[in-house]
This record gives sequence, structure tokens and C-alpha cells, in this order.
Amino acid sequence: MRDLPEQLKYAASHEWVQQEDNNILRVGITDFAQQALGDLMYIQLPELGRQVAAQEQCATVESVKTASDLFSPVSGTIIAVNEALMDQPEQVNDTPYESWLFCVKADDLSELDSLMDADGYLAMIGQ
Repeated sequence: MRDLPEQLKYAASHEWVQQEDNNILRVGITDFAQQALGDLMYIQLPELGRQVAAQEQCATVESVKTASDLFSPVSGTIIAVNEALMDQPEQVNDTPYESWLFCVKADDLSELDSLMDADGYLAMIGQ
């Protein structure tokens, strides 16, 4: 597995979270998740302005093997989506930690406390 970025937080549902300024969180899927899924063929991103709850399904990725739901790590509002991935979903396979899927403006950053650090995520996936 590729090196796991230490500065990110990780959800048990295999999303990574990067905290930006102004309560904005950039969200993608982990290298472990993209490897398990295989070659991504399609990504359905959440609608801009959508209100989401923590752990609410808000996006879907489809691969040659299966489809998988993605979840918001926190409650908030979807403020950006990475539209480039609509035409090139394979970017997630190639660079999972650079290929963010959506940004959510968090209502309460304390919800990040329920996420794992890199060591916790590695332990969860048995690495």
C-alpha cells in the first residue's frame, strides 16, 4: 500500500478527510478502498448545496467489480465537487490522495474527533 498521509483523518468507511480553512473539509477515498474496488468507471458526486449529516451516503463510485457508496464524514453543506473526475474517474486509482471528490463546509468540526488518524486506519485495515 502507498504511504498513508499523516496529516489526513480517516473514516471507517474508507474516506480520507483534509481540513482546509473556514471549516471546509476536502474528501476522497483511500488507496486501500480504490485497490479493493478496482478500476473506477463512474463517479456520482453529490449535488452542490446539499445538506448532509455525518455518515450520510452522498456519493457513489462504480468500478469494473462493484458499486460502492461514499459517506460524508461530518454534517454540513456540499460546497464543491471535483467535476474533472466525471470524465476521468481513473484519476482516483492513479492518485487517490490528490483526487478529492467533494468538499463539505462542516457545521461542527468536533465531529472530526470520531475519525481515525493514519495509525488507527492502518490498524483497522490490518496493515
